[in-house]
Amino acid sequence: MRKLVFCFVVLFSFLNTQAQQPQKPNASQIYESIKKLNFLGSVLYVAAHPDDENTRLISYMANHVKARTAYLSLTRGDGGQNLIGPEIRELLGVIRTQELLAARRLDGGEQLFTRANDFGYSKHPDETLEIWNKEEVLSDVVLAIREFKPDIIINRFDHRSPGKTHGHHTSSAMLSLEAFDLANDKTAFPSQLEKTSLWQTKRAFFNTSWWFYGSQEKFDKADKSNHYTLDIGQYYASLGLSNTEIASLSRSQHKSQGFGDTGTRGSQLDYIELVKGEKPSDKSNIFEGIDTTWNRVKGGNAIGNILHQVEKNFDFTNPAASIPELLKAYQLIEKLEDAHWRKIKSKEIKNLIYNCAGLYLEAAAETNHATANETVNLNLELINRASENITLKAINIYNSETITDEKVLAKNEKLVLTKPVTIKHNQKPTTPYWLTNKGTLGMYQVADKNLIGKAETPRDLNVTFDLSIHNVEISYTKPIIYKTNDPVKGEVYKPFEIIPEASAKISEKVFIFENDQQKELPVIIKAGKDNLEGFVEISHPKNWSVYPAKQKFSITHKGQEQTLTFTVIPPKNQSEGFIKPKIHIGEKIYDKELIEVDYDHIPFQTVLLPSESKVVRLDIKKRGNNVGYIEGAGDVVPESLQQIGYDVTIIKPENISAENLKEFDAVVIGIRAYNTIEVLKFKQEALFDYVANGGNLIVQYNTNHRLLVDEVAPYPLRLSKDRVTDEYAKVSLLEPNHELLNFPNKITETDFDGWTQERGLYFPDKWSKEFTPILSMHDKGETPKKGSLLVAKHGKGYYIYTGLSFFREFPAGVSGAYRLFTNMLSIGKENNREN
Repeated sequence: MRKLVFCFVVLFSFLNTQAQQPQKPNASQIYESIKKLNFLGSVLYVAAHPDDENTRLISYMANHVKARTAYLSLTRGDGGQNLIGPEIRELLGVIRTQELLAARRLDGGEQLFTRANDFGYSKHPDETLEIWNKEEVLSDVVLAIREFKPDIIINRFDHRSPGKTHGHHTSSAMLSLEAFDLANDKTAFPSQLEKTSLWQTKRAFFNTSWWFYGSQEKFDKADKSNHYTLDIGQYYASLGLSNTEIASLSRSQHKSQGFGDTGTRGSQLDYIELVKGEKPSDKSNIFEGIDTTWNRVKGGNAIGNILHQVEKNFDFTNPAASIPELLKAYQLIEKLEDAHWRKIKSKEIKNLIYNCAGLYLEAAAETNHATANETVNLNLELINRASENITLKAINIYNSETITDEKVLAKNEKLVLTKPVTIKHNQKPTTPYWLTNKGTLGMYQVADKNLIGKAETPRDLNVTFDLSIHNVEISYTKPIIYKTNDPVKGEVYKPFEIIPEASAKISEKVFIFENDQQKELPVIIKAGKDNLEGFVEISHPKNWSVYPAKQKFSITHKGQEQTLTFTVIPPKNQSEGFIKPKIHIGEKIYDKELIEVDYDHIPFQTVLLPSESKVVRLDIKKRGNNVGYIEGAGDVVPESLQQIGYDVTIIKPENISAENLKEFDAVVIGIRAYNTIEVLKFKQEALFDYVANGGNLIVQYNTNHRLLVDEVAPYPLRLSKDRVTDEYAKVSLLEPNHELLNFPNKITETDFDGWTQERGLYFPDKWSKEFTPILSMHDKGETPKKGSLLVAKHGKGYYIYTGLSFFREFPAGVSGAYRLFTNMLSIGKENNREN
């Protein structure tokens, strides 16, 4: 899954295989940056999730119009599915956050967020805004507008269509339009004005298309008096790419959602509909009436005169020739009264000067992580690759140590310095800021209000290089990084992370006890520093027992792990709770798990989450023992089945045959396998023959879009978009006497208590008479949905299709889900011996 991904990076980015490598723009990209420097206008694109954004329009605004463009995603996409690995919920949100940032590095946009948590599919904005806490999310949208100060807002979704699409989608548009007015209202969220100021956006649009009208024919007949047409198929000769090719590369960064996209070329139209604000009369210029020149700011005229000459006279063979004039403009920008544009344009022009000079400044640590109080060596590399008068005046390391020896940076002569840096004793570990405190179902809790809206936690560990360029003092701050050489990938960069001196990991997130027999509990202790000693104790529910009460550990080297084994004894009766390891080192207690997220298309991520596992004493019986599992888009169902005593074998799709399957009591197909594994369309006959010969086949949910098989079942069955998103929705037993609800476990409505996020999704809505629907459920105000669990006798065996979200319930330790799935595996085996 984790294949090397080659990216063409636009504007400030570059061609590389590691997302965290430094930017190395060529002369054409530098020239495009100069043109962008001369445009003072902003666009904010608003939607609900990662992958909702129209990358074609974002790229068009950023690269063709040259506007400062940002995407405000209200959530981080935690509620979605993951096609590249096992991470779900918080960790999936971390991945999708970084995928958005990777997309923005490609299309030239910026990335913003609110504190809203993607709690899963919602059918109406009323439900969404109740779970999200409307006022808090609205305040975040207002803050985004006040801080970004967009001239134009473009909503991805229609605020006028509640109940017709995902509730998150409609809510994003509704909140955006409400915030349009509130951002300029001093009585709205007045505490924000301590760090920002009022702002009135000029106009807001809805990014419409034929899809929102239901068909191209309906769209062609629609009233388009408020519509504006943009040709987003522009070709950028200096980059060798069309806008739509760039957009496809950007969208393809959403790998966890399977949104790889093929680039297109040629004219392509996109449509936006004015929904609020002043109407531009010139339909070819949505910025009409907005001054996007340097005349927009007091004192900007002189800056514009200089920079337009820089643009006009730019030497592609010698970008450094522009530096003297850029320095003049930089000094004037630093004196602007307009703090907003001063900050933005100062950063842009500093980067331009840096790139024109071919400067390379780097601070690389000798290790990829350290702990508080630890001292590590930094390798500082400085080089001036132009014939410019550049002097190193000072180096400020981690806001604590300043090197003041002046050194002239001679042309193309590398200066390398090695300096130790000691991490502060109170330095916080590196982790996504929105996961530091426990949130609610719908909201992340962020204690530091200055972090609200930011895409990721700002880096504290930086090195600032104070330079004099042609006697103009200018500073550049670089994050401390770690780099190494990989025999296959070559130069690999990672962020330099701060970790706790100790972390604990329990081998499984859920421990299922199918009887009252004790189980061993392995606890893995990882050392963040050398010579670590302490002891570990386990907190547990009162009616459970763990021994020994505590165990000592001793780890010699940083990065090493030691496994301690505890014994857990469950109660006699059904019970559940949480066990949590606590590491004692002196007077300090550590109770977090250190999780590393490592994919090639995003930067390496370090995440600290509470170390805990759910323990469940189940009243459960089972028949059959050998289960074959055909993996789909990533879930933990195989591990979960092993927890309750099944022998699970992963079956490679290419090895599926009637002969190879006959050894299994049941075969389970993973989620979305029919959407992601093309070879399965050639294996359906073998699977159906397995059932006919007496096997049990359980197929978990697939989407009705992009199905790779002609028939998902041996009898007619049609998948739909039916789903039940309310995890508390009443479940009715349609066939209470059916074997599936009675053997070997008696299933009742109480087995659906405690389900998480949803009941299920993409239920079939039509099926042949051979199928028996077992359950009925529905969301509020909807008709009953009977397709969540269907069973059909086929020959000597049974075929079961289920849209119930077992892949979410098993990791949450939902006892009823285990009991029901065991019945599904056991069906038809009443006369076999019990295992």
